Amino acid sequence: MREITQEALDLVSSKAQEIRRNIITMLGESGSGHTGGSLSAADILACLYFWEMQVDPQRPDWEDRDRFVLSKGHAAPVLYAALAEKGFFPREQLGTLRKLGSALQGHPDMRKLAGVEASTGSLGQGISWAVGMALAGKMDSKSYRIYTLLGDGELQEGMVWEATMAAAHYRLDNLTIMVDYNGLQIDGPIATVMSPQPIPDKFQAFGCKVLEIDGNNSYEIMKALQEARELQGKPTVIVAHTIKGKGCSFMENRVEWHGTAPKPEEVKRALAELN
Repeated sequence: MREITQEALDLVSSKAQEIRRNIITMLGESGSGHTGGSLSAADILACLYFWEMQVDPQRPDWEDRDRFVLSKGHAAPVLYAALAEKGFFPREQLGTLRKLGSALQGHPDMRKLAGVEASTGSLGQGISWAVGMALAGKMDSKSYRIYTLLGDGELQEGMVWEATMAAAHYRLDNLTIMVDYNGLQIDGPIATVMSPQPIPDKFQAFGCKVLEIDGNNSYEIMKALQEARELQGKPTVIVAHTIKGKGCSFMENRVEWHGTAPKPEEVKRALAELN
C-alpha cells in the first residue's frame, strides 16, 4: 500500500488551494457558472490528480491511463482548474471559461479539451459512463482505474442507481464512485427538495463497499482511495462530507452560491481569504 507522506499531504493541500483560487478567478471573469460545488470538490480533485491517478498530460490518450468522469458536470470549473494545474493546457486558458468559441464550456466537452474523459452535464449519465469504462477495462484485462464524482442532489436521478446496480453485479473493483455530499442543491437542502438519505446505506444495499469521510480533509481522502485500490470483488463508494463553497467564508454552506459567479469585489475578498 502506498505510503501517505507529509510531503504528499503538503502537495495536495497546496494544489487544492491553487485550484480554488483558479475557480474564483475564472468564474469572476466569466460572470457565470457554478461556484459552491466546485469549491467543495477541490480537495478531492487535488488528491486524484496529484496523488492517486496515473495520467500523463503529454499523452492524454495514453491507453493505460486512469480515467476520471465528472458526473456532476456543472462543476466544470474544478475539473478545468485541476487539468490546467496538472499541465493539460496553459493556465491562461482558464480565463476563457464560458466565452464564445472556448474549449472550456459551461459543461465539460471531451471533443474540445484534452484530459476530459466524458462530456457530462445531464445528471446521472456520468456514473453510467464510468461504469461502462470500468467494465471495458475488465473485459480487456486492463489495470487502469476509473473514478467518478457525483453530486448529492444528483442521487435523485434513477439512472444513478441502475448504474450502481450494474457496477456491483459485474464486480467492478476497478471503479471508485465518490459523492460530493455538501447537502445543498440549486433549489435548497437535498433533504427537503427530495431526500436521497441515508446515502451510505443505499449504496451498501446495492452491493458496494462504502466509506464515509471528511471530503475536505486530504488525509482522509487519500486513505479512502488507498482502501478502494486494495478492495477486490466490488466497487467502492466514498461518501465525502464536504462544505459547499469551502475556503471562502461568505460562501460556505450558502445555497445561493450553487450557481452564482462572484462579482469583482467578491473575487477580491475570496482571493484574500484563499491566500
